[in-house]
Amino acid sequence: MTASDVAQESEETTSPVTEPVIKSEETTSRATERGDQPFSVPILPLKDTVVYPLTVVPLAVGQERSLKLVDEVAAGDRLIGLVAQKSADIQLAGPEEVFEVGTLGKIHQMLKMPDGTIRLVMQGLQRIRVVEYTQHEPYLVAMVQPIPETEETGLEMDALSQNATGLFQQMVNLSPYLPDELVAAAMNLEGPRQLAYFVAMNLRLEMDQRQTFLETDSVAEKLRSLTTLLNKELEVLELGRKIQSEAQEQMTKAQRDYYLREQLRAIQKQLGEESPEEAELQELREKVEKSGMPAESRQEADRELNRLEKVPSASPEHGVIRTYLDWLTALPWTVSTGEAIDVPKARQILDEDHYDLEKIKDRILEYLAVRKLKEERMAEGDVDASAMREPILCFVGPPGVGKTSLGQSIARAMGRKFIRQSLGGVRDEAEIRGHRRTYIGALPGRIIQAIRRAGSNDPVFMMDEIDKVGNDWRGDPSSALLEVLDPEQNKDFRDHYLDLPFDLSKVMFVTTANTLDTIPSPLRDRMEILQLAGYTEDEKVQIAFKYLVPKQRRAHGLRAEEIEFSEDAVRAIVQGYTREAGVRNLEREIASCCRKGAREIAEGKSGKNEVTPEKVREYLGRQRHFNEAAEMVDRPGVVTGMVWTPVGGDIVFIEATAMPGSKGLKLTGQLGDVMRESAEAAHSLIRSRAEQLGIPRDFFDKNDIHIHVPAGAVPKDGPSAGITMATALVSVITGQPVRHDVAMTGEITLRGKVLPIGGLKEKVLGAHRAGITTVILPKRNEVDLEELPQELKDDMTFVPVENIDEVLAVALAKPEQRPAPAPDAVGATP
Repeated sequence: MTASDVAQESEETTSPVTEPVIKSEETTSRATERGDQPFSVPILPLKDTVVYPLTVVPLAVGQERSLKLVDEVAAGDRLIGLVAQKSADIQLAGPEEVFEVGTLGKIHQMLKMPDGTIRLVMQGLQRIRVVEYTQHEPYLVAMVQPIPETEETGLEMDALSQNATGLFQQMVNLSPYLPDELVAAAMNLEGPRQLAYFVAMNLRLEMDQRQTFLETDSVAEKLRSLTTLLNKELEVLELGRKIQSEAQEQMTKAQRDYYLREQLRAIQKQLGEESPEEAELQELREKVEKSGMPAESRQEADRELNRLEKVPSASPEHGVIRTYLDWLTALPWTVSTGEAIDVPKARQILDEDHYDLEKIKDRILEYLAVRKLKEERMAEGDVDASAMREPILCFVGPPGVGKTSLGQSIARAMGRKFIRQSLGGVRDEAEIRGHRRTYIGALPGRIIQAIRRAGSNDPVFMMDEIDKVGNDWRGDPSSALLEVLDPEQNKDFRDHYLDLPFDLSKVMFVTTANTLDTIPSPLRDRMEILQLAGYTEDEKVQIAFKYLVPKQRRAHGLRAEEIEFSEDAVRAIVQGYTREAGVRNLEREIASCCRKGAREIAEGKSGKNEVTPEKVREYLGRQRHFNEAAEMVDRPGVVTGMVWTPVGGDIVFIEATAMPGSKGLKLTGQLGDVMRESAEAAHSLIRSRAEQLGIPRDFFDKNDIHIHVPAGAVPKDGPSAGITMATALVSVITGQPVRHDVAMTGEITLRGKVLPIGGLKEKVLGAHRAGITTVILPKRNEVDLEELPQELKDDMTFVPVENIDEVLAVALAKPEQRPAPAPDAVGATP
């Protein structure tokens, strides 16, 4: 307990009371003999201390006025009124800053210290209440009145006393700061009042709780409040002891395990046996020796082995180092699986796995031939290892044309392992480069993980959907791929987890994409782009018979003699139930027919199932796609255009109409800025050549033009619909319909010139699927026709044009081919 009213420079001390408290016959004095009558006594304010009656308390006095008070009182009756301050921050407390209820105390011992302070031993006598302050200087003096306590008797008081004594004994036994002698002192007290004050003095209570306890008149209430406080203190002490015990047990267990391990190590050493830790270290050393890693990696592995030897196995760092060494030793630093390259065999494998794709196959065979020559020249010493770096191929095309399966064929032709990693939706750079070892649960990136799974340093590594790599606040994976896909840099690829160079130059990277627009330019520049267009109808039929039908027979447990597709049936599926650049939906529809056939066999139907066009309609339901060009282009102002999409080419219908107005041009169909400008250019061109085209001079002054491109929910953009819009304007103004079997593409200028466009092969394939027989294209795109399959050239007519006059000459129907004028057609009739 601490009690003082010292100045800032004085020292406050406290010490537990271990002696029996003052007995009742020793409390008589001149003050107590006055009964309840007020009397005058000096007042000593106390900081953070409440002195109780019938207790002995040490005090330190250091303030000047307090020293003077003690000097004068020591020469007299030694009685002092001990009253607690309301706030310990006050240095010279006045009457308003102290409580009214305090304790009358008597000086038992006094000792002057060398620093000028006085140490007192005060005996509390009885409670007092300050009635009136009669003096403020040089110290406080007040009239005080004794306050007697209400002391109850009976069984309840005995029970409260015994309960308080028992709880106090438990608290002393559990408390590390209270001596055991306090228990004996508490049991030798004379009455409940003394017991209450003695226990309260040795409890850790707040200042407000101590003052409230002093002001309580009933001894029974004092004991009841003590019971509550003692129980709370016991709970805190019990919890503290439990925590200490658990911590001690953990420490003891760790020490015991350490001693046992040391003893076990000593015993194994005496027996000539290796401990598990030593055996593990020896195994790791052997793996490092056999791994064949470069000098820098070997040095790092040896350093980590030395650290592992010094780190206890129970340490978390032990597991981190062990996992790192496992990754280092598991990587195929020197393991290669590539066989001797046989170019004719590679050609055979590519033909077995894929139909057509001659340009792609030729490029792959060229690559294999060059690699074979390099290997032979390197064996002869004419070529160094740096010349063996692999190119990065990127297959770009619509879904379902065989981009991913091409990578598998390349690996099979080269005798290498094949790895496929999908990059779609990857947004974290750490997916490529890995996490640093400082993070919990860190792992290498996808590149190193795939190399480890492959077990060789020269696999065919396919990165699928590279055009769908994300980029946000978590990082830019496409930037991390710049090093991976650069043959000049990936020789020393550093993963963040390994933090060591790994040679990726022997890996043949192959990427796939549906479009090049979303691939960043620096990344696209590092790859060799190989375009895969869609398939023609005949190619799809051949693919179906060679690959899809046999595959689906096996997948559904059918034999060749149980189900057979006719060529007309496959063509019916291609024409009426699929409209795609690839063959993915075609395979689904063939699978659906196989399921129907398998069900019939399971239901007991015998005999061979011949799938005919009629059977196709029975199995797949109504036809879903039609050649709609003839149905849509049925009046002036409607023209068929050709468009390119990431999933292949297609046709689009551009509609134009005229209505009374004044020179207005309205564009709808969710058109982009470039396509809107093409429409405005076509409109200006037709207005400038109105007289030449037979359009009345006042037509544009009296009419508005509206151009619409269905479907309105699909965004559209690009300049290649320029001639299509110009033709639609001439058609609606002159009333001349456009041939329904003609589709066109090309950019228009204000001079009427037709400029080249891109994606011609995909657009022509889409037009062929829609039943178009004549295609108008820019003259400068005529060279692109060489890439088209011969059957497409045989089925379709291609008209290269240089200006709008040539377009109109081909597109507008001849007089004998014109249908009756539509009732809503506007314009002059030629």
